[in-house]
Amino acid sequence: MELELAATDLKAVLNRLRRAQGQIAGVIRMIEEGRDCEDVVTQLAAASRALDRAGFAIIATGLQQCVTAPESGRSNGEPPEQLRARLEKLFLSLA
Repeated sequence: MELELAATDLKAVLNRLRRAQGQIAGVIRMIEEGRDCEDVVTQLAAASRALDRAGFAIIATGLQQCVTAPESGRSNGEPPEQLRARLEKLFLSLA
């Protein structure tokens, strides 16, 4: 199944990825400047979380498309935004 992101979902994922990109650039700069190890690790952890959230958003959207496909009939009338948020929260709780 091909993953198709709605414009709002795509924007959110791209924003998270851009945030991670900036944080990784910051980590590189911090290492080059010889910054404190604790600061570097903190920034690296923030970049990792941003990447994880982008990945989970993509996974949740893909599952939403599978679950709510007309042929599956398993959406139980739940609004797509609510289902997507629930699936994303589920994946975040496992991280």
